[in-house]
Amino acid sequence: MDKRTFLKVSAITTAGIIANPFVACDNAATGEKKDDKKTSGLFELPKLDYEFNALEPHIDARTMEIHHDKHHAGYVRKLNKALEGSSFAGQELTAILAGLSGDDSETGVRNNGGGHYNHSLFWKVMAPNAGGEPEGKLSDAMNAAFGNYEDFQSKFVTEAKSVFGSGWAWLCVGDDDKLFITSTPNQDNPLMKKVAEQPGTPILGIDVWEHAYYLKYKNMRGDYVNNFFNLINWKQVSENYDKVS
Repeated sequence: MDKRTFLKVSAITTAGIIANPFVACDNAATGEKKDDKKTSGLFELPKLDYEFNALEPHIDARTMEIHHDKHHAGYVRKLNKALEGSSFAGQELTAILAGLSGDDSETGVRNNGGGHYNHSLFWKVMAPNAGGEPEGKLSDAMNAAFGNYEDFQSKFVTEAKSVFGSGWAWLCVGDDDKLFITSTPNQDNPLMKKVAEQPGTPILGIDVWEHAYYLKYKNMRGDYVNNFFNLINWKQVSENYDKVS
């Protein structure tokens, strides 16, 4: 990892954009809370900042419960297992992801480390009574990159709908400090600089695996993606941007 990328990744982690992956007591610096249902091993499942039903009607409570307590918890559990005896053991999550080479021997760490990071970010960039449009520096950067908010929204929706099978769509900051939209398959993300088609630092992401929406939306991924904009916590996304730009 080059110095510029390291500084960006370190800043986003320190800011608490993703939940602290290490088993520890409450962290006053980031406002993170120790999870009552932590997994055994190095990494733990982050606690949500809101109740399972808080994002209704856009995401239903049952989907949130299964998504967080089953899917995300499974990634954490399997990540801890995959790290046993691995050269990545003892490293911070962002360093693990940046250091992946794409070799088949890393599949367990790649899939589950990505799953842990991606979901930890996903929970943070949504909030009850959210939506609207970004303001300030982020708004200016989005206008510079995409023309205006409506054009950003159109491009982001198209990217999310176009993911074949399971994956994620992202708004990222590149090494040139400019915003870009991209997508990744499975649980990959743009921090995986040797794996991702377009590396960068994610500040917003949407999960388009079927488990994220199927109970409510069935096969209508487009409706789920459109409704996601009613949940985006632009205050958090702006903070994410400020830390890496």
